[in-house]
Amino acid sequence: MHRFKYLEIWKKSRFFCSEIYKVTLSFPNDEKFGLTNQLRRASVSIPSNIAEGSSRQSNKDFARFLEIAIGSAYEVETQILISSDLGFITPEDLKELSDMLNEIIKMTSRFRATLL
Repeated sequence: MHRFKYLEIWKKSRFFCSEIYKVTLSFPNDEKFGLTNQLRRASVSIPSNIAEGSSRQSNKDFARFLEIAIGSAYEVETQILISSDLGFITPEDLKELSDMLNEIIKMTSRFRATLL
């Protein structure tokens, strides 16, 4: 069993999630139940799946949860690109969020590979 609170991928994805919450504060009110909610839920899913997977007894099970976390990361990537297309996210925020997300994806993928 892994202690998720010590995993860099969990720490980085948790910080990323808080950044998504900050950025979506400026989204239009009519997006509260649209992109704002979708982005927040998908970003919360990343560290949540890492934490849940860490409690599993086998590395294979943990790897499956990491795969789900990576899927959520790609979901977030799509949503921030759409948010940028709609003018809800500045080019600077898009770059910063994309860079953080890409680092999380790469680190999680590498860590997952060590479990298989």
